[in-house]
Amino acid sequence: MVNRDLVSAAREQAKELIYAAVLLAQREGLFPEADIPSFSVEIPSDVSHGDFAANIAMVSAKAFRKPPRAIAEAITERLNFENSFFARAEIAGPGFINIFLKAEWFTAVLKAVTELAGEYGRTNYGNGKRVMVEFVSANPTGPMHMGNARGGVIGDCLAAALEASGFDVAREFYLNDAGNQVNKFAISLEARYLQIYKGEDEIPFPEDGYHGDDITERAKQFAEEHGDSLVNVEEQVRRNALVEFAMPRNVAAMRQTLASYRIEYNTWFHESVLHADGSIDRALEVLKNNGMAYEQDGTIWYAATKMGAEKDEVLVRQNGISTYFAADIAYHYNKLATREYDLAINIWGADHHGHVARLKGALDAVGLSGNRLDIILMQLVRLMKDGEPYRMSKRSGKSITLSDLLDMVSADAARFFFNMRDSGAAMDFDLDLAVQQDSQNPVFYVQYAHARICSIEKNLHDAGCDWSNITDKEYALLTAPEEIELIRKIAQLPSTIINVAEYYNTASLTHYAIDIAGLFHKFYNACRVLGDDKALTRARASLCMATRTTIANVLALMKISAPETM
Repeated sequence: MVNRDLVSAAREQAKELIYAAVLLAQREGLFPEADIPSFSVEIPSDVSHGDFAANIAMVSAKAFRKPPRAIAEAITERLNFENSFFARAEIAGPGFINIFLKAEWFTAVLKAVTELAGEYGRTNYGNGKRVMVEFVSANPTGPMHMGNARGGVIGDCLAAALEASGFDVAREFYLNDAGNQVNKFAISLEARYLQIYKGEDEIPFPEDGYHGDDITERAKQFAEEHGDSLVNVEEQVRRNALVEFAMPRNVAAMRQTLASYRIEYNTWFHESVLHADGSIDRALEVLKNNGMAYEQDGTIWYAATKMGAEKDEVLVRQNGISTYFAADIAYHYNKLATREYDLAINIWGADHHGHVARLKGALDAVGLSGNRLDIILMQLVRLMKDGEPYRMSKRSGKSITLSDLLDMVSADAARFFFNMRDSGAAMDFDLDLAVQQDSQNPVFYVQYAHARICSIEKNLHDAGCDWSNITDKEYALLTAPEEIELIRKIAQLPSTIINVAEYYNTASLTHYAIDIAGLFHKFYNACRVLGDDKALTRARASLCMATRTTIANVLALMKISAPETM
């Protein structure tokens, strides 16, 4: 069976070889019979000094009571590379053990890509662990903004990396269709609707209402379809009818915008369901039974001080209306207890940082470990055009929405650019760069590498070159530094995806794509693919195709197109 992650396999094998060498040295009396300390085997920044470097000698100096260099020498002398990926080892600096891969390992990488094709990069690292990724979750009371645009890409790419790493993943959008924001939505719609028939002088707009043009538009749409039928009805009847009319249209618009952004969800979860089906009451009952909620003067409180907080928090007000926090506890109880996800991951704006600890503590309070919830805090986005901040749409005079952005730049560019910085770092989105058709635009640069390989493939076909069934002897001809460097980067795709799944650093995907595109261009400029040496041409053709597959797979993971011509 083909090895899906040769970098991780080589790293683990290096650890095993070193561990065996240490045990041998202990049996020979060179090292004391002490526990072998934990050590790392990493890819060094300069691989000319070794494909992997181990720090075993430094971390075991105290346990073995010897200088690191002496420990490294003893270990290196006892390394057995027979039937392994490795050819030799050297000692560097104070005692780093640098290990060099055999040529056969590089051949195995290209064989793996050829055999796995579109599956290359996928592993079983997650072993089917069930993970819920909740992201965007914008209030359905208005259009989506730049924070939603960035969070959508981060959440979707993280979910894709988790899936590719063998996790059982679900994407979810949490619709806040209950509570204060819906009441404000109703009051805002009501004011705009009544203004149509009574005028703005008679019907002042509430100061804390939603002032967006979308509210006015929804009120006009209702009036066009139903006329003045709500003007003289009871206030609550009017508000309910306007919300029932406008909310589904807003949600449909959100779905349509997100679909054009290539985001699809497994579930759109409605907050209103938590109120209607008793989920909030059940969560409160669990808190009470655990001694973490109590009633005082008609108010139900969460005993947050028992979890280390400075003060207790209201869950249900005296009027019987539950707070947003109560709904949030019930929602996450639903994720982890009712639907039995092993892990919940939320993508939140940085302004929610104060809510992280309180929600994790509440999960502990209901008997679910707060460690089963991971929250990624995302910093703000600043749109830039002509070197200046770009905040307003020329068309509407209002703040740029996600829909506006997708009218200005391609979904490919938006998804790539929003994923170029770590979520914890604020970012500038350069609108001018995003539409450039040259190598300065990073997504164009990567896509051009893919298109260039497709052009090479056509030329090879036209020349009658067949690169099927490449032999090990032909693969062994790939010895140029640019060829080895490119193969090494190809080999890193599976471990890069696993790293994203483990540490949630989705920007690694774009960085990887840029790196492999750059290495391909470097290889192409240094090594002639179609030449007089038929065997070398076949080998280099195979390397080109493996690179194309790798670029296509990482772009597919980010839902970015891989064009064949540009």
